[in-house]
Amino acid sequence: MLNHMNEQTMKELETSLKIGLVATIGEDGNSHITVLSTLQANTPTEMIAGQFTEGLSKKNVKTHNKAGFLIMSLQKQFYMGKMTWTHESKEGPEFEMYNLQPMYRYNTYFGIHTVHFFDLLEISEKKDLEMGRIIGNAVKTMAGKNIFKKKYESPIMKPWAEKLLGKLDTLKFLSYIDEDGYPVIVPIIQAQAADSGTIVFSNNPYNEYLSKLEPGTHVSILGMNLNLENVLVKGTFQGFRETIAGKLGSVGINQVYNSMPPKPRYIYPYKKAEAVEDLA
Repeated sequence: MLNHMNEQTMKELETSLKIGLVATIGEDGNSHITVLSTLQANTPTEMIAGQFTEGLSKKNVKTHNKAGFLIMSLQKQFYMGKMTWTHESKEGPEFEMYNLQPMYRYNTYFGIHTVHFFDLLEISEKKDLEMGRIIGNAVKTMAGKNIFKKKYESPIMKPWAEKLLGKLDTLKFLSYIDEDGYPVIVPIIQAQAADSGTIVFSNNPYNEYLSKLEPGTHVSILGMNLNLENVLVKGTFQGFRETIAGKLGSVGINQVYNSMPPKPRYIYPYKKAEAVEDLA
């Protein structure tokens, strides 16, 4: 891990045609993953992100300023890192830079209204997404996931979310809180939904990160496709165990969060709508 970025890395992170993910710490002390394609380098030791929607991540960093990130290019290469939120601004050169970009300059409905600043703690060297190993481990996961299948009185994930997280070509990322208190984001594209409340994945590739997971660890898992349709699920890691398909781990889901516009919110556990009886 490095504590600064060189000019080439900064240039690579500038493009808006990338997958940018930020993991923050929620009110419950657990990780929360947000898609933030505006995340980029500002200086060799500072990251910035432009805000145009209201979600939990921006609220989280003001309470717990430790964050993790992962930025992946269209060439399936990525950087992982950690950063510390310092402040926000609604003006200045960074604010103007974002709002001059074609995506926001000509958008009738929203523009960047706030820029968030982060001190870079560490960033990895550029890594290749190990597609050969991912495909092999996805096949193993598919062969062994039925061992973890359960029955529920009512489904936890909606059928759409379960289908998204069950597809082999869905991008999936797992986050947990590292021993230093910062969230980490790890690709787990081999992961698949075994049922509406269970996600199963092999311990490879990126075992150096996944091996840190202990039974009982709270994790969040984001699934997204290339149309940027996505869903975030949270739950408890139940450990790795040897199966006929090799070593597989599972996560029992207890929360589902819709992170897509127009209304990012928790959709499980279900909350009944309450009638408004007094408008005074």
